[in-house]
Amino acid sequence: MNVSYRWLAAVVMVLAGCTPKPPSKLGAPIEGRNHTGAAINWFMVNRNGGPNVGPYGGGGKQNCCVLLPVRWQPGLKVLVEWEKDPNVGASRYWKERMFSEAWHERMADHRAKYTHHSAWVEVAPYDKLGVVDVHFLPCDKIAVSAVAELPGMKGYPFDFPSNMQEPATCPAP
Repeated sequence: MNVSYRWLAAVVMVLAGCTPKPPSKLGAPIEGRNHTGAAINWFMVNRNGGPNVGPYGGGGKQNCCVLLPVRWQPGLKVLVEWEKDPNVGASRYWKERMFSEAWHERMADHRAKYTHHSAWVEVAPYDKLGVVDVHFLPCDKIAVSAVAELPGMKGYPFDFPSNMQEPATCPAP
């Protein structure tokens, strides 16, 4: 091997060592989809905030971001924490003048009925990392996907009805 080939081989080896590795994790936007009649005042995925989600609503409003593996791995879970208002819109029927002292007292009683929840939830398998969709279901159940497809598209892992009613009694966890 002459000197020019050795030099070329050395340059190729150096450059190959300088090529950055592709990332193993990426930040994915967080979106909520509420299938219940309660309001989700706030929620977080792995301590990263998602938007509030009204009853039977969601989608289209995203917050940034939660760090997830580029490639899905079996057993991948995220921590979802949320606050729920089970009696959303109650204040519109109150007789107290809005923002009066009596109204603030009533609002404090109303807020005392908010419930706080947390759950470790398995992330549905994905081929390509996309938006992290957190589905809020009756009985304080949660489903999470992180696929690149939108709900209703082929390849989306869930097909929950938009309006799901809370049963009279929920099964024990």
